[in-house]
Amino acid sequence: MVAFLGGNRMSGAAHDQLRHRRAAESRPFATRITAAVTHAALCLAALPAVSFTLSGNAAAQSDSAAKKTVPNDAVALDPSTLRVERHVLPNGLTVLLHEDRSIPAVTLWQWYKVGSRNEHPGITGVSHYFEHMMFNGSAKVPPKEYDRILESNGGYSNAFTDRDMTAYYEDISSDRLDVLLELDSDRMAALSLLPEQLKSEIGVVKEERRLSVDNSIPGLLDEQLYSVAFDASPYQWPVIGWMGDLERMQRQDLVDYFRTYYAPNNCILVLTGDFDSRQALEKIQAHFGPIPAQAPPAPPVNSEAEQRGERRAEVHYPAQNVSFVIGYKAPSASSPDAPVLDVLASILSDGESSRLHRSLVYEQQIALSVSASFSERIDPGLFEFYIELKPGQASQAGEKSLDDVLEKMRREGPSDRELQKAKNQLAAGFIRGLKTNNGVGQQLGYHEHVFGDYREIFHKLDKYRSVTSADCQRAAKQYFDNAKRTVVTLVPEETAR
Repeated sequence: MVAFLGGNRMSGAAHDQLRHRRAAESRPFATRITAAVTHAALCLAALPAVSFTLSGNAAAQSDSAAKKTVPNDAVALDPSTLRVERHVLPNGLTVLLHEDRSIPAVTLWQWYKVGSRNEHPGITGVSHYFEHMMFNGSAKVPPKEYDRILESNGGYSNAFTDRDMTAYYEDISSDRLDVLLELDSDRMAALSLLPEQLKSEIGVVKEERRLSVDNSIPGLLDEQLYSVAFDASPYQWPVIGWMGDLERMQRQDLVDYFRTYYAPNNCILVLTGDFDSRQALEKIQAHFGPIPAQAPPAPPVNSEAEQRGERRAEVHYPAQNVSFVIGYKAPSASSPDAPVLDVLASILSDGESSRLHRSLVYEQQIALSVSASFSERIDPGLFEFYIELKPGQASQAGEKSLDDVLEKMRREGPSDRELQKAKNQLAAGFIRGLKTNNGVGQQLGYHEHVFGDYREIFHKLDKYRSVTSADCQRAAKQYFDNAKRTVVTLVPEETAR
């Protein structure tokens, strides 16, 4: 399931840690909420009031079905209940527009098709580094002025970097849309890359790595898991980058990377909320249209071979109890089994009645927390389990308990009640994510990037509904194969006195 965790401009490493800790809470969208009344008001636009139009690349195409209405209590998601216009500017910028006049507010998302997957050893962490730099000045905006200008106009911004993408968003009153377009087109066209700014911000990124990875048990385990599980996949290195690469980063590497990946033809711009689509498109063309396209970047090379045996690693770190993470090789987002794995993750760890929580936390009382998660990615990834044991419990006991739960799933599959509960939770979570301008923009941008077509959003609920108990049993047998798993265990050490 796609579940983005917003925050203070965090790297994917920090996102993955939070994902592990919150997986038992139905993996909700989580965004930093400010105390400002203006930003709170931006979160009130409800989906039933929204109207959508489906269009082609160059101009909007009318669809008579888009004029139909759907009752508020109907669970339907299609071009008639979520209307979108799609345009591609001459310079290659993809634009998705969704009008919602419920409240006088807009959200602007920009999805750059670049993440740690596009890096290589020597420059790991550069994608996340640029997430920081995009707030540090451009041709018309002095350093540190981006946030001041935005916030003085009642706006709010944030961003995240992941393995497959880097995304930015702003929420603001609809009469301030021009402020967003001016700020964001300027940093796309002429980001400031002065040596003193580069040096200052790399120090901030290094400190973030120390906090979220080097001094974090979930961060250490997650980083070790991916580096051991993958041999030749670009998912092998951490989103935040290796410390050695961060220390060696050269300015020319940064300049070249920005010109390649922060071009309009490598970006998806999503505008949702209170605006007129024709007028908004004209403004977007005026601000972003003059920015020249760049040569398309070469696609990442993924030469990962089939895993033919279990892999194990240990992380030694001061702690009072044992934790371990297990990653089973899993398919990409485009696989027909992706929704099945979402359902399995929900059955196994969503809520206190889930199988893992009931078995390891309640009945056996050997674990403090458990989670299972599958993240839809462009390339094949991992289905992950994170178990935090009670003090005094050994990793072998925790692994056996987990194996017993998975073996029962392989042998019997889920019950009808478990299956329906998981489908309900996934559908409800997905729909809740569409209640705000921000949530709609997030899902539209994600599906346009990862699947190549935002309209995949309309098939999500049907895919969940079509999953059967037999599908879950088959997928459990196929993917929960110990020969294709990687186990990373925390070995507690005493704190140095």
